[in-house]
Amino acid sequence: MKNIALKLQEDIFIETEALLEKSSISRNKYINEAIRFYNSYQKRKKLKEKLSYESKLVGAQSMSILEDFEALYETD
Repeated sequence: MKNIALKLQEDIFIETEALLEKSSISRNKYINEAIRFYNSYQKRKKLKEKLSYESKLVGAQSMSILEDFEALYETD
């Protein structure tokens, strides 16, 4: 396990402490879970951006192929 120094904004610290008082979870576990959740969110966000970019790259090609198939269908 790694140790880090962490500076929190006052309002975030107060809100966190208030939530921790009402739970049985340690501050350390709470922060670890929060970072794990945010890391997962960031990974999904990056994947969404990548898929959107790649979808745009193949979009024009897909339309061209669709037009070719439609042309073949019309000649039958």
